[in-house]
Amino acid sequence: MRKKTESALPVVVIGAGMAGARLAARLPGATVVGEERHAPYNRVLLADVLAGRYAPDVIALPATEVRRGVRAVRIDRADRLVHCDDGSVLHYGRLVLATGSNPVLPPLRGLGDTLPDGVHPFRTLDDALALRAAVRPGVRAVVIGGGLLGVSAARALAECGAQVVLAQQGEHLMERQLDPEAAALLRVHLEALGVEVHTECRVRGLRCTTATTTESVRAVELADGYELAADLTVLACGVRPRTGLALAAGLDVRKGIVVDDELRTSDPYIHALGDCAEHRSTLYGLAGPALEQADVLAEVLAGRPARYEGTRALTRLTLRSPDPLHALDLAAFGEARPLPGDDVVRLADATRGAYRTVVVREGRLAGGVLLGDLGAVSGLARTWQDDEPLPPAMSLLHLLIDDGGH
Repeated sequence: MRKKTESALPVVVIGAGMAGARLAARLPGATVVGEERHAPYNRVLLADVLAGRYAPDVIALPATEVRRGVRAVRIDRADRLVHCDDGSVLHYGRLVLATGSNPVLPPLRGLGDTLPDGVHPFRTLDDALALRAAVRPGVRAVVIGGGLLGVSAARALAECGAQVVLAQQGEHLMERQLDPEAAALLRVHLEALGVEVHTECRVRGLRCTTATTTESVRAVELADGYELAADLTVLACGVRPRTGLALAAGLDVRKGIVVDDELRTSDPYIHALGDCAEHRSTLYGLAGPALEQADVLAEVLAGRPARYEGTRALTRLTLRSPDPLHALDLAAFGEARPLPGDDVVRLADATRGAYRTVVVREGRLAGGVLLGDLGAVSGLARTWQDDEPLPPAMSLLHLLIDDGGH
């Protein structure tokens, strides 16, 4: 009887990103509060909007009723109320924090609380549209950060005709996902499109000029004193979970908002999911786990038994191009860096820009990287996600070339 009563309580969702929209679609009647003026959209496709391949309406998610342009400013846990910046107050039986994450703004000289003209984060649809409006053939663009977002932004800006420089502090591109060999192939791909790539490159600050009261970026200063001329600068330096509301409400927060297997926070009436949630000491920051969490939480809030036990997440990056020769597919999963005693099989075809490597640990697939032809990715991903011992008769080579690979 208790579950039935709880499932009838009003559900309020703070955040209309992919996780919040997915949950709301599964819970008719939920009230969703979203800061952005846009309808919920697929954040994975922002680089396609920047490149001009998709209009904003193309990446919109299935219709979800959202109170757009409204920001939740305070949670009253005692009375179960959410106070919003438009003066409205929402009562909740269950509250869901799907507040996502904010782009990290690095501590650079010349970068204050207000971004100079020409300096853009790359996290939201408004960010993508602002960059799209600013870019034109010949514009000098510097992308700071060589992770997944930075690579996507650099590729899209190059497609728009910009002269792009990508500055990465680490030893190679996409360090969290790729091994050095795959990163080298990705670099070759970007350079073939005209992107100038600098690795082990620390940015010190921005040089701006002031016209009347407006500052505009003119160059990016490196630690060695070298300057990269810039009309546009894109900050793609990672993201940080948005935990301010949860902290102010007294919830348990570490790196993210701490949740259990029912996505419940330290308050039994408040849940969290997506980029802002920390489950079993893990922050995912990827769309796949966020959607899986939303599906589990929908069951929990409907009074049905369900538990989230973590996601074995696969990172997929597709760099599209009108010219098929300039398209690139990339997938990475698990631990692609071998430990002592691991078995590693690697296939590389430099002429086709294809690369595959898998790591096997104690008879199980530990991780891998595939770049170029991804014919084998579905079979490899299933094998890894199931976490089952590899059949004795299955050779590692067969695992790499199966399912249509070459």
